[in-house]
Amino acid sequence: MSSPQLITVLGATGSIGLSTLDVVARHPQRYQVYALSGYSRLAELKTLCLRHCPRYAVVPDERSAQRLQDELRAAGLATEVLAGETGLCAVASAAEVDAVMAAIVGAAGLKPTLAAVQAGKKVLLANKEALVMSGALFMQAVRESGAVLLPIDSEHNAIFQCLPSDYSRGLQVTGVRRILLTASGGPFRETPLAALAAVSPEQACAHPNWSMGRKISVDSASMMNKGLELIEACWLFDARPEQVEVVIHPQSVIHSLVDYVDGSVLAQLGNPDMRTPIAHALAWPERIDSGVAPLDLFAVGRLDFTPPDIQRFPCLRLARQAAEAGGTAPAMLNAANEVAVSAFLERRIRFPEIASIIDEVLNLETVADAATLDCILQADARARCAAEGWLKHHDR
Repeated sequence: MSSPQLITVLGATGSIGLSTLDVVARHPQRYQVYALSGYSRLAELKTLCLRHCPRYAVVPDERSAQRLQDELRAAGLATEVLAGETGLCAVASAAEVDAVMAAIVGAAGLKPTLAAVQAGKKVLLANKEALVMSGALFMQAVRESGAVLLPIDSEHNAIFQCLPSDYSRGLQVTGVRRILLTASGGPFRETPLAALAAVSPEQACAHPNWSMGRKISVDSASMMNKGLELIEACWLFDARPEQVEVVIHPQSVIHSLVDYVDGSVLAQLGNPDMRTPIAHALAWPERIDSGVAPLDLFAVGRLDFTPPDIQRFPCLRLARQAAEAGGTAPAMLNAANEVAVSAFLERRIRFPEIASIIDEVLNLETVADAATLDCILQADARARCAAEGWLKHHDR
């Protein structure tokens, strides 16, 4: 029997990280945890270290690292604790590592995810922001390093499963007419527009179908998450923005579809549980048990589809505009959104003002070429500064 594959999980304490570890634990002969990282939930990270016994753990700073190191040693664990971005990049690119789950939320995941790609790893991409920010640079690194890039977002994983194996030759060449990206519509799909200004962070985080972190839950409520996924789909599948159409599908049973020129439409269905795409990517090209219950179509009963209301979801329009503009526009879109969502969760702004901040930043900042990582990070910093300026000017 071959040795277990060594897995690094970046963002281990989040919902994707925990789901990954659940799948890994079901197959101890196939997988072994090499490294885990966490940001703010360090008590949870300690518990995960005690359960999975990784060689390394990574935390944000040296002080936290020393504290966790002392606690793990007291518990008799040999795990070595590293700190900061340097530690993240080290465990993502280590020679022994076979696969990296990139599940750090937001722009903070860019450098370690890129490090894993540059090291030629099998990268399970749940950090869509890394690809949104640096799409051309990221995909060039994939091609040059020979890394295997597998999407974890349920929508992109579904598309990957429905595309022909040679889709890299081009969508039109392989007979694909368009990609249909499904979206639940989130908790405010039918909320009166006038009531959106009064919704709370708790309401925005109460997704009807999925259990997710607070930031991605707000993104789902505003449909910025779907906008980021549209940009991600363009890079993953070499598609133009007009080849990707968003479809509201409240049941979250069909995770996305691929429309072919001969009239065929292929869809991937399943219960809304992230362990399905995680297990698919971990074992690809094989299949393994994910722990997810089989889909009961009789219980589902019906499947509904509607076009998105752009008046209700202006973030989707802004994301498509950024995708069409290219260059550093997607990085600025993402940066402004991160600042705006944080402010909403802190109750500093109302829900509709998330889109207002992003719109103003995109109108103020000049789109530049995204040829280097420095250019991208500078655009990210400028956008964050502009968004903070909006907040100061409109401070209640």
